[in-house]
Parts: sequence; structure tokens; C-alpha cells
Amino acid sequence: MMTDREEMPDRRAQTQQMIEKWLRERQEMLVLYCQLAGLEPYTPDKPIKGLLRDFCQVLVDYIAFGHFEVYDRISRGEERRTRVLRVAEDVYPKVVAVTDLAVAFNDKYETEEKAAELDELDQDLSRLGSELASRIEMEDQLVNALIGSNTGTRYEVLGTR
Repeated sequence: MMTDREEMPDRRAQTQQMIEKWLRERQEMLVLYCQLAGLEPYTPDKPIKGLLRDFCQVLVDYIAFGHFEVYDRISRGEERRTRVLRVAEDVYPKVVAVTDLAVAFNDKYETEEKAAELDELDQDLSRLGSELASRIEMEDQLVNALIGSNTGTRYEVLGTR
């Protein structure tokens, strides 16, 4: 029979792996977002549609990981630390609102047929970028709670600050 002390390093390692994967997906999404935003103005002579499709796929993967891995883990009761639960409860409704916006963006631009009309892409990307920045700040609060950062030190990944 395992004791709590024996289980703790394993749970911490799993949490660390989950956070690292989440932040790698975030990083990949941000890189594609910056590449996409850097192509403005959006004209037919630029290779935008493939990049837009790739961005949409990575965006959905990143959003889904947050919900189905991180928040689902917390909601299943696999997280018992009060600070993590409090932060998750506080930020989750705001994260859901950004998720809805990201899903709507994906639905609008996910396929080449849908991406044919690029007239609103710059406004849509701008709004999405602003909302993703807010989401990232909220996620960072949760990440810091998950890693037990009480010192004010922030867990940061290259390119998110």
C-alpha cells in the first residue's frame, strides 16, 4: 500500500508534465498566431489559407487541452489543494468565454472554403489575440497555483510575456 508521501512525487511529476504539455501547446499556438498576424494585409497572393488552417487546428488543440486535461482533472476531484481550487473556480468562467470566441473563430476560418472570405480576418484576429492574452494571464494564475508558487515567482514560457 502506498503512503501519501510515496504518491506525492508521482502526482507532482504528472502535474508538471501536464503543465509543460499545456505550455508547449500554448507556445505553438502563439507562434502560429504571430505568423498569421504578420501577413496582414490579407490578400489572395499570400499563402494565408494553409497557415490559417494550421493555426485553427493548433488553437482548438490548445483550447481542448485546457478544458479536457487541466480543468477536467480539477473537476474530477484529482486536485485537492484549496488554492488551486479557488483559482480554478475564479478563472474558469472567464476562460470559457474566451473558449467560445476561439471556437467561433475556428468555425469561421477552419477550412479553405470558409477562409475564402478574409475581409474580417484582421478584426477577428485582433479580437481573438486580445482575448487570448487575457486567457493566458488567467491560465498563468492557475499554473502558478498548480506548481505551488506562493513566492510571487511566475512560471513563464518563452514568448508568453
